[in-house]
Amino acid sequence: MRVVLPYHLRNLAKVSGELTVEASTTRQVLDALESAHPQLRGTMRDPATGGRRAYVRFYACQEDWSHEDLDAELPEPVLAGKEPFLVIGAMSGG
Repeated sequence: MRVVLPYHLRNLAKVSGELTVEASTTRQVLDALESAHPQLRGTMRDPATGGRRAYVRFYACQEDWSHEDLDAELPEPVLAGKEPFLVIGAMSGG
């Protein structure tokens, strides 16, 4: 499947463009990314709890998957590579 990271995480991982991973759930996507690029460990999920970091969002098929179970299977268009899995850095403030 295709994964799109925000610029700062692509820069940290020293990659450009989309990444490709073998995964069917958000947890598997994160495991694959952290395994291939250890410098990403702790950037998208808290190492102590394994939960998503507060200002990181996940999108699949233009839907917010940030609050879905990390072990829920991703939508078929994402699994088939027709749509990317997006990791987005969120902001807060006024």
